[in-house]
Amino acid sequence: MVSLTDFPVSLNRHNSMGKGLARRLVLGAAVAALLAAAAPAAMAQQDSDSDSVLSSFKLEREAAEARDQARLAELVEDSDALSAALEEAEARRDAAREERERLEAEMAEARQALDEIGAQRDAEGGDLNAVFSAVAGTSGELRDDLGQSLLTLGADVDLPPRLDDDAILTVAQIETLADSLMGLTAETGLVRRFEAPVAAGSGEVAPRQVTRVGDLMAFGGGQLLERVGEEGRLSALEHTPERVGAVLDAYQSGDGQLLPVDPADGRVIEALSRQPTLLERFHQGGAVGYVVVALGALGLLIALGQYLYLLRVSMTTRRQLANMDELSNDNPLGRVLQRFHAFGAGHAPEALEARLDESMLAEQPRLERGQALVKMLAAVAPLLGLLGTVTGMIVTFQSITVFGTGDPQLMAGGISQALVTTVLGLITAVPLLFAHTAMSSRSRALIGTMEGRASAVLADRLEADRKALQPATDAKQGSRRHADAPLA
Repeated sequence: MVSLTDFPVSLNRHNSMGKGLARRLVLGAAVAALLAAAAPAAMAQQDSDSDSVLSSFKLEREAAEARDQARLAELVEDSDALSAALEEAEARRDAAREERERLEAEMAEARQALDEIGAQRDAEGGDLNAVFSAVAGTSGELRDDLGQSLLTLGADVDLPPRLDDDAILTVAQIETLADSLMGLTAETGLVRRFEAPVAAGSGEVAPRQVTRVGDLMAFGGGQLLERVGEEGRLSALEHTPERVGAVLDAYQSGDGQLLPVDPADGRVIEALSRQPTLLERFHQGGAVGYVVVALGALGLLIALGQYLYLLRVSMTTRRQLANMDELSNDNPLGRVLQRFHAFGAGHAPEALEARLDESMLAEQPRLERGQALVKMLAAVAPLLGLLGTVTGMIVTFQSITVFGTGDPQLMAGGISQALVTTVLGLITAVPLLFAHTAMSSRSRALIGTMEGRASAVLADRLEADRKALQPATDAKQGSRRHADAPLA
């Protein structure tokens, strides 16, 4: 155990403050030594089997105690160093106190000067104080509102200065404000042409000839421009309507004298310029929209191919109807009649009718080919659009759940998918329905023509067979009557 009497203490009696500091240092060193001595003892009690570790801790503790005793002895014995440090600290304290008193005096003087200025303003301004405050506030608000205005483009005119509410307005400040307002007012009725760097939609900045019409619009290269960023740099709008761009390009090149004027302060043209193109609208449909359009394109290709085939069949059938004596193999009617004429005489009417029906049924699948698939795609397209609507609304509600309803742009993606897929489904289904109707009506007309002509040929065949059998039938009936006659 280490006691306090082990530390040599020799302090200067005439310096009580140094003596107290030395005592605190001695007490702190003693406490540190006690803690250092107690820590290895506690560790030794917890782990009595680790003799090697305990011995190393003892050696480290003894070395630390020796260093602390040497430092403490050096510090306690050097009373002059303690006195010098104390004097230096007192000097710094006195200097800080003087600095504080000086700053307080300066603050009091500044406050007194401010009160004098306020009293002078009240005395000189009188009822104009309210006017000065209103002018200063209006000037600041006007400067903020015109920060992104087009009036300062290509013109040597400055924005209204920002005035201090507490200051007394001078004649020079009022003149500067009036000149600025008059210059801006004059710029509202002027057309300026100048060259300035413009940022394109791709982010590339290049110099471009710019035309500014008052504060209504600025355009260049057939594109509407706007000021963006804190520096107010010019940037082309994402999309300029084609008709508006053509008129602007003609005006800038000198070939036209008309300009599109938006009475809504440019908001209508800006809304039209931000309207997505057909391709962008298509991409908003997402994966469901791609599937709907792909199925619609497939159905239209099938319908177009089949309808062209039916047109060709109609032409060959009309040629066949014009020349029924020579049956051709390039049309369904000719093939059906060829199979029918291949049967010889002597067949029952029921057999001939069955053979004729079989020949017509063999030609019917070719005429009705693709109709079932086109009809199915026309029915599936609105269902897929409804599927996209449901998935888009799910995305929208997920955005609302995570981010709330504060930012509508977070919900725009899901709403766009919900609406666009429905539109794509309807746009795909309507042409497919028309195509199916055209194909089915054309094929029904061909089948009806084929059935009518085949029925006429069958009737002619049966009539001819009946006439051919009529003499033999009459002879047989005559012989039978002769045999049945009574003998005289």
